[in-house]
Amino acid sequence: MPSRLVLGLGPTAADLLDSISDDRGDLAVVTQDEHRAETLRADGINVLEADQADPSVLAGLDFQPESVIVASEDAERNADAATAARDCFPDAFLLAYVGRGATTDQRDRLDSVADRLVTPETVVTDHLAQSIGDEGTRARQLHGVLRDIDDHLAVVTHDNPDPDAIASAVALGAIAERAGCEVTVCYYGEISHQENRAFVNLLEFDLRNLDTDSGAELAEFDGFALVDHSRAGVNDQLPPETPIDIVIDHHPPRVPVEARFVDLRSGVGATSTLLVDYLQRFNIDIPTPIATGLLFGIQVDTRDFRREVAAADFEAAAHLVTNADMATLQRIEDPSVSPETLSVIGRAIANREQEGSVLLTGVGEITDRDALAQAADRLLDLEGVQATMVYGVVGETIYASARARGADIDLGEALRDAFGQIGSAGGHADMAGAQIDLGVMTSVDEREESLEEIVRSIVSDRFLDAIQSRSHRLLGRVYARTDYDVGAFAESTALRQDNEDTAATAGDASAESADGSAGDWNSDATRLENGDDVEGDDDEPGQAENTDEPTDDEPEQAEDSPETLVEPDDSEPS
Repeated sequence: MPSRLVLGLGPTAADLLDSISDDRGDLAVVTQDEHRAETLRADGINVLEADQADPSVLAGLDFQPESVIVASEDAERNADAATAARDCFPDAFLLAYVGRGATTDQRDRLDSVADRLVTPETVVTDHLAQSIGDEGTRARQLHGVLRDIDDHLAVVTHDNPDPDAIASAVALGAIAERAGCEVTVCYYGEISHQENRAFVNLLEFDLRNLDTDSGAELAEFDGFALVDHSRAGVNDQLPPETPIDIVIDHHPPRVPVEARFVDLRSGVGATSTLLVDYLQRFNIDIPTPIATGLLFGIQVDTRDFRREVAAADFEAAAHLVTNADMATLQRIEDPSVSPETLSVIGRAIANREQEGSVLLTGVGEITDRDALAQAADRLLDLEGVQATMVYGVVGETIYASARARGADIDLGEALRDAFGQIGSAGGHADMAGAQIDLGVMTSVDEREESLEEIVRSIVSDRFLDAIQSRSHRLLGRVYARTDYDVGAFAESTALRQDNEDTAATAGDASAESADGSAGDWNSDATRLENGDDVEGDDDEPGQAENTDEPTDDEPEQAEDSPETLVEPDDSEPS
């Protein structure tokens, strides 16, 4: 049953019909324009060819509309139609367009019955604001750059993309295709989190996983766009010298960003919000999969509209809700949990250490680094805990995921303080991540205990030092480390080789160091912590410049580090 009634069909009403609803079944139109009536019927709209100002015509309709729009170009007929509509539908919301050349009397008549009055002046002003304001200028510039790209555009997300990056890339791809580009949405790394895999699979997004060892792949592209990050080679694995055409991101940069078109707006909570703005300005009907993806991207990046959220995020979400598939969104939010994730959470609980209100735990070797983020979230629910950090080893890299509640500490800055000189780190105040290349430590043979002790020293001690320097309230006191049972750590994780030997304790490790057999490794660990290269290891990252803003919980890539930046956390919503 129609719930909106349109009386008259001038150009303004036609624009309204294009924008007020995608559900044509809830609209009914009364007009005397035969040509327009035929066009509307072809679009599936219920049309009655009759005089829209005739009270008997309105009284004969077999429904009671919730809203009535009066919008012909004839001011007198608009006044008559609005008066008749108010008499027939006293409870309906009445929006009336004045029309061209209206007299004072006609305006007064409309104003006396309409809930909202639209004048030609306001229509022109709104149109000009859209076209020549800052947002309108940006839209025109973006369109110009897209039209200037020869053919094939690569829209590149940050490494291991999260829903906000993926949805933003797909949405920009839709805009670029409208401008005549062939588009491929690309990413480096992997989509490992079960929620993100469900996100891509259920919405059937077509993404290409680029190979870091195949530079020839990039030769097929005529242009490059970056979404949810702002520099080639930082937070992605593009060659740093790659010329970038377009950058759209909601993170403030630390250094100038070079691209033909740059839109960096840190006043919103998600890059998806910016893409909704462009889709609206380009008058693009947002397909259901893209609307669903953008809505989920905003939801994840703002932590259900509770973190760094702006009015624009709410407005974008409200615009998307009508097109989004809420049933699919529910399926994305409730994916199955892998056995490894449950195992990692269990090890995180068993191995936990607490200093004040800060909880740290190592989980050993893992294959799914996203499990760290989920474990950090779960541990934050423990009583008396205000901040958590969970770390584990994937291949030859230590990954850490941190969470906090309240405003006592900025985790992103704390992780940069702790690990910025020896790896990559960064994120939000309440959700952040880091990665550190094991480097020389992975070459240790039959030194599992010393390796674990070094891992613990690098991660736990440095993090607590950084927390202590930034917030005394979280630790409550200058932390004092308890004896650390290396054997217990190794026994509960995959770092220890399968053997039946007696687990070595921290005291055993100290005794070994006393006879000189382990002293060199402790020295290496000290140099590694200080950011110094260990002799013979060319892959160890040195001093980082920390010049670029990380993407959400994505660790920040060291400027001169060969290690690829990954994003262990941002794919994990709270």
